Formats: sequence, structure tokens, C-alpha cells
Amino acid sequence: MTYIDGFVLAVPTANRDAYKKYAEGYASIFKEAGVLNVVETWGSDVPDGKLTSFPMAVQCKADETVVFSWMIWPSKEVRDVAWQKLMKDPRFDPAVNPMPFDGKRMIYGGFEVLVNR
Repeated sequence: MTYIDGFVLAVPTANRDAYKKYAEGYASIFKEAGVLNVVETWGSDVPDGKLTSFPMAVQCKADETVVFSWMIWPSKEVRDVAWQKLMKDPRFDPAVNPMPFDGKRMIYGGFEVLVNR
């Protein structure tokens, strides 16, 4: 059964091109590791909330844009093995490949698929 890793983060709007390049590079690395699909989206209609919202969740600042991303893995087992290898991959070292966003405000998690039509 497929498995999803999901991410929400705030990226400085001025870093859109740098983020796209960063995401494209990581998508290739994840593909090498066995991911089926990587989707990166740039917020264009992400309203502020009063109680909860994507911008609130990642403490999005006025000069930032919310990014919502997910990866589809063939299974949780494939994903778990891949992540162990990826965490040792030097291309994941922030000193080698710095993030064009504040990674401390990124929200992420793994999800089992309930409905896929």
C-alpha cells in the first residue's frame, strides 16, 4: 500500500526560484531512493485563519509564502529504509546543500492512504 510523506513550510517569497531549484534537486535524490512521485506546490490562495491555518502553523511572515508538498512512496517499508539511507547521504547535509527556508518551522509527517480515487 502506498505511503505519503507530507510537508508544510514557509519560504521567503524572494527565494521562490532558489526553492524550486532546491526542490528539483531533492526530488531527483528521492526518486533514486524509490519515491514514486514528488509534488511541490507554491501557495497562491492560502488564507489566514482565526483559530488555525497553514500560515499560522508555520508562523508564516508577511514576506513569506506557504509551500505544501508531498511524496508518494510504494510502501511505508520502502520509505523507512530509504529515509535511513537518505539521512546518511552527504547531499542532505545543510552545510553542503543549505535550505532556502527556516527548517525549524517546517511541519512534516508520514500518512497511510485511506482513499485514493
